[in-house]
Amino acid sequence: MTSNLLSWGAYPRLQQVGHECRWRADIPSLLESIVSEHGSSLAFGNGRSYGDSCLAASNHVLHLRSLDKFIAADWTAGVLIAEAGVSLQEVLNVAIPHGWFLAVTPGTKFVTLGGAVANDVHGKNHHIQGTFGRHVRRLGLVRSDLGRLICSPDANTEFFAATIGGLGLTGVIEWVEIQLVRIASSRVETVMQRFGNLNEFFALSSELDRCNDYCVAWVDCTAKGKEVGRGVYIGGNFATEGGWKVETQRRATVPVTPPFSLVNSVTLRAFNEVYWRKHPKLRTKVSVGYEPFFYPLDGILHWNRIYGRSGFQQYQCLIPEESAETAMQYLLSAVAQCGTGSFLAVIKRCGGLASPGLLSFPKAGTTLALDFPHNSELENTVFARLDSIVREAGGRLYPAKDAHMSPTDFQQGYPAWRELEALRDPVLLSHFWRRVSS
Repeated sequence: MTSNLLSWGAYPRLQQVGHECRWRADIPSLLESIVSEHGSSLAFGNGRSYGDSCLAASNHVLHLRSLDKFIAADWTAGVLIAEAGVSLQEVLNVAIPHGWFLAVTPGTKFVTLGGAVANDVHGKNHHIQGTFGRHVRRLGLVRSDLGRLICSPDANTEFFAATIGGLGLTGVIEWVEIQLVRIASSRVETVMQRFGNLNEFFALSSELDRCNDYCVAWVDCTAKGKEVGRGVYIGGNFATEGGWKVETQRRATVPVTPPFSLVNSVTLRAFNEVYWRKHPKLRTKVSVGYEPFFYPLDGILHWNRIYGRSGFQQYQCLIPEESAETAMQYLLSAVAQCGTGSFLAVIKRCGGLASPGLLSFPKAGTTLALDFPHNSELENTVFARLDSIVREAGGRLYPAKDAHMSPTDFQQGYPAWRELEALRDPVLLSHFWRRVSS
């Protein structure tokens, strides 16, 4: 039993008691035991959700990270079946030597398969491959009322759709079968170019997203005036040669959590100025390994500690295509005026491929993600202003990153929430769901 589990943002600081599950056969009895004593529970993987969507309302979770076994693989077709606690890193370690890669990956490889499904994660190639859920062939679901179910596009279809992006509320995900994508090399041919403002970003994105399977941009959230939205565009495609190498990234670590946040207006401005200027003004092409391209922050272990004991909140929104350019200008101007934000703010345009999940976050439009050191005024000042802009633009926030969204904003942004509530396992409840479904 583990008693100090937290979300990645460490806010809200609701420590979870983890009841470890080592064998799939033990899921029903262990879940029943937790619920009989504490009333409700929730599956917990590797704790990479930022807010309170991974925190059980009872503060007692079914800890599934030890369900880390591979069940079957077809390396001719690129189909893999593994338990829900297997991490994306562990998938890559076995798949890359056979010439396969994840069809969709978020910005960290430390997410579990169960977590990737529950949050229907997306990545730099959303405009090409959509969300993770589009590449899930089947999954095993354990419910307290219906027992074990095998869910797919052809069987138990309602539960399949509700579980993808369902925040772990429809049952305990036991195993997942995914379709991988073939790669000729594990290296990535990358194009980089600095841009001077938000208009230049949208112009570059319109030109280069069509040429690159993977696209994202870092944006300087401190820039003001004519430079609002300046940043660095990064696109890439897997190389056509170079071999299949599993990389072992040399990692630094943040050894302790300081008493206060190391992210402040002074360090933020200094870092962003240096980071922007060190990147090329002219379009530059380089070949890099997959780890620094897809997972730059994974090179620093426990990087979340730099925000101090109060933790941090990530603000990630999605603005529909028709209002994206104007709303992003307002959002980034508001962030710059408040004098706080993140070192690595990310902006990306998403495509129109629909997810099979009921509550999937991305859709055609532009997404912006920023980290903020938590303080008592953050939600009433900065977030209140940003929420107003997102609301007016018809956008929505990402539940996997959220710790403040109001019930009204959630229910307007995700009108299918009542369908999920009707399919929710009656003993599974998170702090997030209790907050937004009232």
